[in-house]
Order: sequence, then structure tokens, then C-alpha cells
Amino acid sequence: MSYITINKKIEAPKEQVFEIVADIRNFSKVIPEIKNVEFLSEQQYGVGTKYKETRDMNGREASTVLEVTELVENEHIRLISDAGGTVWDSIFKVEEKEGGTELSLVMEARPYKFLPKIIAPFMKGFMRNAIEKDMDATKRYCEAEV
Repeated sequence: MSYITINKKIEAPKEQVFEIVADIRNFSKVIPEIKNVEFLSEQQYGVGTKYKETRDMNGREASTVLEVTELVENEHIRLISDAGGTVWDSIFKVEEKEGGTELSLVMEARPYKFLPKIIAPFMKGFMRNAIEKDMDATKRYCEAEV
């Protein structure tokens, strides 16, 4: 198992930050690398929402199916994806901090196939950079809206 933890201080109310990260319809407008979102479930928000996200990953398109497995309004959202022989388990949390919001993400990668088990340690830096870009874009958007 491999974990990535990232925290970002955002000068905006936690409700606003949560509204962005918890709703793919909003998040996809904020993150320039997200090129398309296709809903695979009837619902488009909350537990049970399932969608395919297509991103530009260094000039190549990559699609991932994600499912919302937990959501506590204005607190946290958990997304699970099973892609490329690895289960990706991500939890975004928002917490009021010093007049703003701390957005945190803990992502656990659980490879279950041989090749991903070998590659996982090398992917950690790449994933961390991609997540940092997403969180920086979220910060810029939320702070511009205040």
C-alpha cells in the first residue's frame, strides 16, 4: 500500500471549497486537465454516483471510472477507482482553519496485479504532482470567487 497526503490552505469558506471538490460537475470546470465527464449512474451527486472522467495526462487522454462511496456534506467525500490493476481510494476533507479552509486529500493506492505492484513506488511522484495541480487550481478558483 502507498499513501499520498496533501494539504492546501484556501482563503474561502469550507462550504464553497466542498461544493467544488464534491461535485464533479463543478470540479471538472475548475480543473483544466479534465476534458470530459460521462455519468454512468442516473444520479450525478452523492453516494452511488459513478462517472468516467477523461483527462489530459501529459498530452495523452486517459479515462478513469470513479464512484462516490461516502459523502458527508461540507466535511468529506470518498472516491474509489479500480484502474490498471490498482484500487485508488481517495478522501477529500474540508475543515475550517484560521478564517479559511484546509483542503486535504489522502489517496491510498492498493495494487493487486504484479506489474502495478512493481511500478507503484515510481508512480507516487507523478501522482503527487497531478494532485498538487488539481488542488492549486481549486485554490485559485475558490479564492477568486470570494
